[in-house]
Amino acid sequence: MKLEEQVNWRKKIAPYEKSQIKYSVRQLINTLIPFCLLWYGAYLCLSVSYWLSLVLIVPAGGFLIRIFIIFHDCCHYSFFKNRKANEIVGLITGILTCCPYEQWKRSHSIHHATSSNLNKRGTGDVWTLTVDEYVALSPSKRLFYRLYRNPFIMFGLGPIYIFLINYRFNRKGVGQKERLNTYITNLGIVSLSGVLCWTLGWQAFLLIQGPIFLISGAAGVWLFYVQHQFEDTYFEQEENWDYVKAALQGSSFYKLPKVLHWITGNIGFHHIHHLSPRVPNYYLASAYKNNAFLRDVRSITLLSSLRSLRFRLWSEESKKFVGFKDVHHRIMKNSLEKTSTM
Repeated sequence: MKLEEQVNWRKKIAPYEKSQIKYSVRQLINTLIPFCLLWYGAYLCLSVSYWLSLVLIVPAGGFLIRIFIIFHDCCHYSFFKNRKANEIVGLITGILTCCPYEQWKRSHSIHHATSSNLNKRGTGDVWTLTVDEYVALSPSKRLFYRLYRNPFIMFGLGPIYIFLINYRFNRKGVGQKERLNTYITNLGIVSLSGVLCWTLGWQAFLLIQGPIFLISGAAGVWLFYVQHQFEDTYFEQEENWDYVKAALQGSSFYKLPKVLHWITGNIGFHHIHHLSPRVPNYYLASAYKNNAFLRDVRSITLLSSLRSLRFRLWSEESKKFVGFKDVHHRIMKNSLEKTSTM
């Protein structure tokens, strides 16, 4: 990014930071209604064939991701101009996605303020260790980290733990507003699930909502993971950390087919979102198209993003991700040195 563009980026982004009520309402309509219709259609298909239900369950999972993006924008107060409208829609979409609005808003704000900062990891991000940190761990802690980074656990069991268990509890010391919001969200989830189980049957509810949750949860965690864990990303210590570089180099432009950009609420333009969280999702593509400096970034595709599954540790020496095998010799060397000094 050229110096002049870096100085003027706020002026260039500003026109896209103003939400439009007609676009926000339109997105609510073309997201919530199709999701409900697909959900009910999948239920009706149970009497014919569960395979037929799955045909509708898969896109319903996609629409639940789109609902989460609306929730996400509300957390940034970018979906509506009115603060209260963001909070109300955020609460409702939070119930649908099992995310307490106030809790997630706080942790996600910290994520934006500290993304790619090696000294401020641990809140709202994917657990990432440097090579030196990993080598210094005990064998049991290294095993725990390896399990955490295992794709089956991260994208399979991970969403179940995060959305169904972790988000149900408040953190110590949080304010009354956040604490109450978590309780209301939990009550909303239980009430909605209870009504559906009572009217449709708990077996039918689980057969429909279960796979929708698993599909959207795995895809959502994958999107969050790949948006920062990609080749040639950016991580720096506090003294060298830069907000603009963290946004444009530490957040990916995930070049997806148009239909996937639409269903994921343009979250693939993640570098723009990190540069300015006040840009509503429906303006991200326009900001990208009309600003050359936003297109002059590293892009990843569906195919190239799969390589990120091999990324396990951040090497401060090479400024790249490495795998566990790449540091095995260092661990063995350290073990031999400790043995020889005993």
